[in-house]
Amino acid sequence: MVKKILKWAALVIAVVLIGGAGFLGMQVRAFNKSTTRVYDVALPNVSLSTDSAVLQRGKHLAESLGECMACHGPNLGGGAVEDFGPLGNLRFPNVTTGKEGRLTDYSDAELARLIKHGIKRDGRSVRFMTAQNTAWWPDEDVAALISWIRTVPPVDGVPGEVNFKMMAKVLDRFDAISVDVARRIDHVNPPKAPAPTADAKYGAYVAIGCRGCHGENLSGGPIPGAPATLAVPLNLTMHETGLKGFTYDDFMTVLRDGVRKNGKALDPFMPVQVVRAMNETETRALFAYLQSLPPRPFGER
Repeated sequence: MVKKILKWAALVIAVVLIGGAGFLGMQVRAFNKSTTRVYDVALPNVSLSTDSAVLQRGKHLAESLGECMACHGPNLGGGAVEDFGPLGNLRFPNVTTGKEGRLTDYSDAELARLIKHGIKRDGRSVRFMTAQNTAWWPDEDVAALISWIRTVPPVDGVPGEVNFKMMAKVLDRFDAISVDVARRIDHVNPPKAPAPTADAKYGAYVAIGCRGCHGENLSGGPIPGAPATLAVPLNLTMHETGLKGFTYDDFMTVLRDGVRKNGKALDPFMPVQVVRAMNETETRALFAYLQSLPPRPFGER
């Protein structure tokens, strides 16, 4: 009798394992199919400028909301490797006109489509670039960023490299992480932000860039599938495990000094330089939006 029970138990376990493997295989195939899809999105019209105010705006966007320098480095030469453990790894590409730089491969219109739609020059989705965070930008901001990038001195570097493993592909399909970018963007009716004002309405768009790490609910917690060595994003809601009792000045002091109220330094994984580079309208709008969110316990992401 015991042998019979063990036999059936082994059979059930085998079926579950086979079924689980089949399910995972389906998710990986769906990911691969999606990332090889060619999008029929027309190249936008873009007019570059040499006006100093426009170039300054482009530089500001690269340093702040665009997160260009946080990923590609202060000279945009790339080369830094991000190790995500069981999820895979990537090497940020050189986005200048130097050796191994990608800028010479793209026309202005192709760059604009990449920024707004997350679509590469071959029509396929870019992977892991934060285009979903810039899809709401007005055309003049996209033009300003491209105008400034075209002025950056060439830097010789190494090619970019993307290597995401099965776990990352499965988590992407469950929207736990964002690797397949273009499928997350509305290419027909892209989001449009209101004019920049220091209020929660505009702050909702500024906060889009926070959700990749802190979660859709912005209450933080471990990033699904991430290695134990990766920093755990904090709670950005006004819950007692988050920012309860914070004033705007408290918020900016933490970000400016890179130190929490308890004296513990923020992990280098947190791109403090991005928020530091935001102007006051953007940071006040972001804080107003965080204040407007329902308080959630840490970890509800």
